[in-house]
Amino acid sequence: MYLVLLAAAVLVGCLLAVQASVNQQLNKAVGTPYGASTLQLTVAAVALAVLAAAVGALGAVEQVPDVEPWWLLLGGVASPLYITAGILLFPRLGALTAVGLFVTGQVFASLGLDLFGLLAVPRQPLSIGIILGVLAVLVGITVIIRGQQLAQRVGGPGTATRSVTAAPPGRAAARSGWIVLGLLAGAVLPIQGAINAQLKTDIGRPLAVGTISFVVATLTIAIVLVILLALRWTPTPQLRPLSGMPWWGWLGGFCAAAYVTATFLLIPTIGAAVTVALTVTGQQLASALIDQFGLFRMPRRPLTAPRVGGLVLLIAGSVLIQLT
Repeated sequence: MYLVLLAAAVLVGCLLAVQASVNQQLNKAVGTPYGASTLQLTVAAVALAVLAAAVGALGAVEQVPDVEPWWLLLGGVASPLYITAGILLFPRLGALTAVGLFVTGQVFASLGLDLFGLLAVPRQPLSIGIILGVLAVLVGITVIIRGQQLAQRVGGPGTATRSVTAAPPGRAAARSGWIVLGLLAGAVLPIQGAINAQLKTDIGRPLAVGTISFVVATLTIAIVLVILLALRWTPTPQLRPLSGMPWWGWLGGFCAAAYVTATFLLIPTIGAAVTVALTVTGQQLASALIDQFGLFRMPRRPLTAPRVGGLVLLIAGSVLIQLT
């Protein structure tokens, strides 16, 4: 049974990479990443609300007015950032590089929570294993990014350019901005988890907490969308093209709901450290397969030796940090 739970944790991590990939189809149909994020989060919120109602957990939402401090209700704000970042980064950087940045952000944010005991997370001492893990993660993500840049410059299959010259300063600055976005989007996930863990002590029911989180997420991105539309900084979302979208384009919301539900259930059973380590591994393995075979209509970016080496280092470092 324990091995089944470990395999489930890896599968849950795979869902995050799948989620970001299939959301590309939703984005193409809707015509704006902010509209696609709003739609995807609405699907997740409805799915969790239905599931919570089915098991009799939805009534726990009535305890929301009694939550103290009030900002524990804001954990869901992280989801729009993560989902929108995935929509923006996957076609630009590739699945492996984008998820590598997400994982790096996750690792360092969770490390900060542990080392400083933030957000009621038990404080953990710094160890040699953690230091080695951090170094492995840094080297791993650097190798993955440089391997992707090299592949683009030499004109490998599925790359955007075939020039061997260096990218112009403007493009390099833009790429740096995307890298920062990826790190930030990954970093908010463990912070969201820590906040939701505290919220669970007040609400008591994991599915109710997940529902609250996704309702807050949906409202947040909907407000952002309305503001951007008023400023004419994003196109008006289109709903008619959704009829021509592949059926699996709707899976993003269900993947998000499954991830939240599964992590709430797995952490008390196999532990937070093991859950994080295995979900991170799943994210990386799934993103590597998506890039290698061009799954979900993503550009095909074959795995080169440097990228495989970076992948191994990133997985080893994140596992070493979480299990030390």
